[in-house]
Amino acid sequence: MNSKSKVYFFFDGVSISLKNRATIKQAVELIFRKEKKKLDYLNYIFCRDTNLLSINRQYLKHDYYTDTITFILSEKDEPIIGEVYISIDRVRDNAKGLNIAVSEELRRVIFHGALHLCGYNDKNIKAKKKMKEREDFYLNA
Repeated sequence: MNSKSKVYFFFDGVSISLKNRATIKQAVELIFRKEKKKLDYLNYIFCRDTNLLSINRQYLKHDYYTDTITFILSEKDEPIIGEVYISIDRVRDNAKGLNIAVSEELRRVIFHGALHLCGYNDKNIKAKKKMKEREDFYLNA
């Protein structure tokens, strides 16, 4: 088995304690294997609210803050190449509102982005429920 990770973390003007990076990367790769999706590579870009709001406006035409935006860059039926942008500001606020550790919310958002690339969405109540079930499954795995 190839020991080189296909998952990369980048920090754009933010500092966050991301402990057990290798374990988190392995867990993300496990999600793709369990969901029977071939992963080429995946970049996670951790940034500020302002960066993500700009991306949301420019590419999705949405004018609101969000915790994560996911882009699939590969062609259909090709191994997945993706980018997941995560607002550290939103993750911190969400964790505070949920009364959970920032690290726990960060793992959920990281897995959430991977699940989007595996074909899950959160566009309606039923899809959100399924997404949350899969997040919980992998968080508890």
